[in-house]
Amino acid sequence: MDLHSRGVKQDIQELGALLGDVLADQTSDAAFETVEDIRTAAIDYRNGKLATRNQLDQLLDELDSERESTVARAFTTYFELVNLAEERERARVVREGAQTEDLDDGLIATVESLIDADADSETVQRVLDEVLIEPTFTAHPTEARRKTVKAKLRSIANKLEELDEQRITNREHDQIWRKVDAEITSLWQTSQVRGRRPEPQDEARNVQWYLESILFDVVGEVYAEFEDIIGSEYPDVSVPKLFEFRSWAGSDRDGNPFVTPEVTTDTLERQRGVVLEKYSQALKRLSGVLSQDADRVDISTQLKRSLKTDYERLPGVTAETEERYPGEPYRQKLKLMREQLRRIDDVRPDGYSDPEAFLSDLEVIDQSLRKNGGEVVADEYVEPLMRQVDTFGFTLASLDLRDHQKNHTEAVHEVFINSGIEYDSYDEADRIEILTEAILQTEPVVDLEDPGDVSDTARRVLRRFSMLGEWQREFGVGAIDTYCISMTENPSHVLEVLFLADQAGVVSLPDHCGLDIVPLLETESALNGAREIMGTLFENDAYAAALSARDNVQEIMLGYSDSNKENGFLAANWDLYKNQRRLAQICDDFDVTMRLFHGRGGSISRGGGPMNEAMLALPNETVTGQIKFTEQGEAIAEKYANPLIAERNLEQMLNAQVRARHNAIREPTEDVPSAWIDAMEEMASAARKQYYDLLNTDGFITYFGQATPIGVIEDLNLGSRPASRSGERTVEDLRAIPWVFSWTQSRCIITGWYALGGGIQSYLDNGGDITTLKSMYTDWPFFRTTLDNAALALARTDLDIAEHYASLADPELREDFFPHLRTECNRSRELVCEVSGRDSLLEREWLDQSLRRRNPYVDPLNLLQTHLLEQTHRTDEEERTLRLTVKGIAAGMKNTG
Repeated sequence: MDLHSRGVKQDIQELGALLGDVLADQTSDAAFETVEDIRTAAIDYRNGKLATRNQLDQLLDELDSERESTVARAFTTYFELVNLAEERERARVVREGAQTEDLDDGLIATVESLIDADADSETVQRVLDEVLIEPTFTAHPTEARRKTVKAKLRSIANKLEELDEQRITNREHDQIWRKVDAEITSLWQTSQVRGRRPEPQDEARNVQWYLESILFDVVGEVYAEFEDIIGSEYPDVSVPKLFEFRSWAGSDRDGNPFVTPEVTTDTLERQRGVVLEKYSQALKRLSGVLSQDADRVDISTQLKRSLKTDYERLPGVTAETEERYPGEPYRQKLKLMREQLRRIDDVRPDGYSDPEAFLSDLEVIDQSLRKNGGEVVADEYVEPLMRQVDTFGFTLASLDLRDHQKNHTEAVHEVFINSGIEYDSYDEADRIEILTEAILQTEPVVDLEDPGDVSDTARRVLRRFSMLGEWQREFGVGAIDTYCISMTENPSHVLEVLFLADQAGVVSLPDHCGLDIVPLLETESALNGAREIMGTLFENDAYAAALSARDNVQEIMLGYSDSNKENGFLAANWDLYKNQRRLAQICDDFDVTMRLFHGRGGSISRGGGPMNEAMLALPNETVTGQIKFTEQGEAIAEKYANPLIAERNLEQMLNAQVRARHNAIREPTEDVPSAWIDAMEEMASAARKQYYDLLNTDGFITYFGQATPIGVIEDLNLGSRPASRSGERTVEDLRAIPWVFSWTQSRCIITGWYALGGGIQSYLDNGGDITTLKSMYTDWPFFRTTLDNAALALARTDLDIAEHYASLADPELREDFFPHLRTECNRSRELVCEVSGRDSLLEREWLDQSLRRRNPYVDPLNLLQTHLLEQTHRTDEEERTLRLTVKGIAAGMKNTG
């Protein structure tokens, strides 16, 4: 049976042709011809018909500012449409694989892997009970598209789905295609560039859209399918909660002064309102199904009791309910449940106290149906809603607070100074002692509502903790129960947050701790000092009591972005691997369950790459079952904008985590040959030195500023957070996102491969052999994933285009740096291919095809961008065009930072 009537080639050709028609209609035939000439020249060069890009360069040099804008818009819009076509192709592959039941990392494969490993029911139940996957959506400014543009593209994507999956008449086809035409026309007439920097509320609403519009419905489908598949092989196994969604949008304060308590309150209120409305709508739909007549079908004793209790608690709606649904007990119950949902946000009493109370009512309905011949109704309509309530609660997504440790230290110092204690003059041991005493004593140290004469920074921090207590009382502890500390370097940085939470009443030891306190270890010194930091905390009386109140689970966040920026790609990956194992050992020594929080970005340079492969490559010691990771920028849209692809991503994550946890149970300590460890130590050490040497070479930061569009990126309205921490352009101060974004735009993605070749070559020059490296690639998931990710960055690197950017730099700087970067890139390419045993960098044919399809269309945007960058004075229109080229290249590369 043919599931689809179209293919990716047809989609791209027809969308491209339609865009050409719109271009001609909206501008002129001459403008259309110009774009066609540029497109043809770029393709001819890539296909070898032209020996040089001279013709393309000449065409671009001849453009006036108006025509430059048209060209930039045309190619940017083309990539937006190509991305939709490729998304549709991904959906086709998923549907066809589901039909033939041969998706390698789907749910069927998950259960087959357990069977192949001779896992019994008890072991499978243990694995599932221990697995919890927590995708955490952030507001990091790596999404280059406007919300308005995304909405139009989603409309076009829905039309492509109709054309592809539905049997339609020619007339219906033409009607749908006219709507696509109208959307592309409207897209052309819509500004691609934001007129203002998005506010934190905009970012929170963006995250909320994916949660309420896609994931809310998809989660139930994943559970239902998994229960069917695993139940057929392991009928005694029950499927517990496996997913929980979290968010930083509206609560992450690190470096963002615009995230205020009012923003967080608004986010919590809006998310609760959205999810309660979703439940109310679900109950209304359920009421249309559960029309059972009490004279024809029995109901359980529990349901009768529940109805009686509701009538006593809600006398004001009893008569109306009985009158509207006479003899229909399920509908009566559902109406009373909707009333209790409404009263959660109402001044009236008797609303649901928490999600568990709502879930309990659903369970009563579920059990009554199952006892009285309605099992299929319960399976199809009630259980998916129960899964949604279990996953999303009354919060939609729980929020994590985050701030830089220096702000907490400043606030604590000022609190203590008012009590005559010179906290900032204390050494680490004395700070730990005074904080511990203050946490364990009964009397408060500070009135957070009226802290006295303190700085603005301290006042902001103290007010946040005061509000934290209010948020938990209003929305529930689970709505906002995690606090992440950026740049954690010492145990006192964690105890400072525990102290402030204690002063706010969020912590009351030993009985209650309403907060997971999460150190973010992101510098080399913090990672290398992890044993001292965590060991000191675990032995501390106050912190041990807090941890005990949180079920002895310690969440630790690893920063991939800053680690890469500080150490380079290979050394950072090796440091993270080693330190994960070290952290696992520390937690095991203290009988603490570790939950690693992986701060991954969308790009390879920031820990990106296929999530399921990354999960399988983690050291066995670290796979406790619970895992948390960030989802950022355009990676969110790529994974979660399409329901089918979102479902596929959740299935892949579940497949990977179940397999990884089962493997860790069988082999708790990963057996890595010493020769492999020695090889990595040699390669990482040499790579780190080579990377340090590059960063510390005189003139490199100036070269970076001249040979990339960092100046444009710093001024883009991508997110609410500033691009650097202090406004200075140094590698240390610059945030990882613009650092990676800039190199990606210039097609010289050193952040994903620099010093990899040097590290491998150093190992070979010092007695290592290629056979060992080949064995490491074949048999060690960590090394294979590291090299495969580097191969992706190398494949996206285009040295010829990068040379155009290098030509923007001062001649001396260009000669100092670019030949060296070219040599290192070529060496890395050759060695990756040799070690992996491949003739080309990319293992996946579809990705290779996608890059070949995109490169001829990215080239004109890159060259136009360099043309505009080299101008010392640009008009307002040229500035807008320059910013548009950034958006277009990001769309073409499907990556920012």
